[in-house]
Amino acid sequence: MSDLSTAAAEAVLFEERPTRSGHRIGIATLNAGKSLNALTLPMIRRLDPQLQQWAVDAGIACVVLRGAGEKAFCAGGDVRLLRDAALAGKGQPHNPVAQAFFSEEYRLDYRIHRYPKPLLVWGSGIVMGGGLGLMAGASHRVVTETSRIAMPEITIGLFPDVGGSYFLSRMPGRLGLFLGLTGAALNGADALAVGLADHFLQSADRDAVLAALGEADWHDDAEYDRAALTRCLNGFAEHAKATQPESNVTKHHDAIEHLASGDTLAAVVAQITSYSGDDAWLHKAAAGLRAGSPTSAGLVWQLQQRAKDMSLADVFRLELVVALQCVAHPDLPEGVRALLIDKDNQPHWTPTKLAALTPQWIDAHFAIPWPAGEAHPLADLH
Repeated sequence: MSDLSTAAAEAVLFEERPTRSGHRIGIATLNAGKSLNALTLPMIRRLDPQLQQWAVDAGIACVVLRGAGEKAFCAGGDVRLLRDAALAGKGQPHNPVAQAFFSEEYRLDYRIHRYPKPLLVWGSGIVMGGGLGLMAGASHRVVTETSRIAMPEITIGLFPDVGGSYFLSRMPGRLGLFLGLTGAALNGADALAVGLADHFLQSADRDAVLAALGEADWHDDAEYDRAALTRCLNGFAEHAKATQPESNVTKHHDAIEHLASGDTLAAVVAQITSYSGDDAWLHKAAAGLRAGSPTSAGLVWQLQQRAKDMSLADVFRLELVVALQCVAHPDLPEGVRALLIDKDNQPHWTPTKLAALTPQWIDAHFAIPWPAGEAHPLADLH
């Protein structure tokens, strides 16, 4: 085995645990603690076929996806790779490296949304970007008192992808727009409130939950087994209530609706960035938008409009187009440089101001990036 394949194998660990009913629990662990379990292409290529194998294995009753350590489930995708691909591609939208990463990541996310068996994601600690892509479609999404969830792509010149255009556009009122524009962080209670989580448990109960899964009464029926998993998780929920934080989203519902109201992007951005109240969470949200990429803000606005009536498969297909165009345009490589490479937090956006954003510039991000006649890489999603 090569060093690269060995590293990939060590970065995603698999095990199967027996159950009292004679079935097995499949457990996949993202094991890249130094990078907060950030999702790389080799990790995707290791995880996806294992999920496919477990899906058709009659002996597997339930699948668990978790992150190693206490700090993070998954802090996002491999944006350093995308910056390198952008620099190597020199502005060309047909970028094989970026296309492989995004298309295989989105395919994995879509598979989780359509997974035929109960799939539990333990979303404790940091869950951002690509991590939320893994979590959003699972049948059972657990958050804890340490969960910190966000789609902060506006800070690096991207947009809330991995299906974010789908689930943000379907949140009530202007909440999805607000979260997409600001990258505001959600706690576990927020995740329950906005429909991104199903169960709030204590982070310390993870091993006890896995042990309880081994004692559960599993059948060979997906609907029955999903209900069995729900009952198991509910058994841990009651004593977790004391550790559940207050939901910022619920607390500030009316303020969010007001700040994100408006018929134009310029009006919404002006209202959010001029917030002058005394709440620290709203201040941080406003600061995130203020410092973010104007192009990303324009893409969030457009995608909210376009995705709200699209199927999930069509949203992933649309997001792949826009993601590849982001790699070909200036803000993504510049945003990654400022945040993660030079760490000066002084990105030079193109354009620098929202007022300079033109419809033509945004429309260019929706242009098909691969050669004419070439099939969409996600054409087979249905």
